[in-house]
Amino acid sequence: MNTDDNSAMTSLPENAVEDDLKVTIGGLQIDVLEGAFSWYIRSLDSVVSRDLDARMAHLEIARGKGKITAILLVDDYPGIRPSQIAEVLMRDRPATGRIIEGMVAAGLIRREEDPADQRAQSLFITEKGQALAQEVRAIIRAQEEEFFDFIAPEDRAQFMRMLKRAYLNMRTKCS
Repeated sequence: MNTDDNSAMTSLPENAVEDDLKVTIGGLQIDVLEGAFSWYIRSLDSVVSRDLDARMAHLEIARGKGKITAILLVDDYPGIRPSQIAEVLMRDRPATGRIIEGMVAAGLIRREEDPADQRAQSLFITEKGQALAQEVRAIIRAQEEEFFDFIAPEDRAQFMRMLKRAYLNMRTKCS
């Protein structure tokens, strides 16, 4: 994690009860945002994404949302359709198509006509893509262990359950 800008960092005071903390960043309180899930989610996404981008900077799949999920899905589900990836990514087909096109151009995946429906495409991982997917999995596992090491394992498991529940409920609300 990049901590060059210490004015934006906040640490827990000794003997602080986490539930009673006031959030002060660079001497400023954040008003109503202190109690807004959305502010923390966006902030965490920004920090986690920057860290993951730095860890993956040497890979063709670095930067941009959706590529990591797409390569893992194609690796896990040979013959997957672009529409299925779009559904998981919660993106429209043109946006998903651009992600897929970039991965095809990079030689990470290949397209084939679906024999059952020649209008449909099936996606398959290449050797190069499979090696990349394995490297991505290792980087993600390392980030989870290193980046979130301040969260106790039992709290991490509970937090993950809450995040999954929120994610599944948001998918329902947004569909």
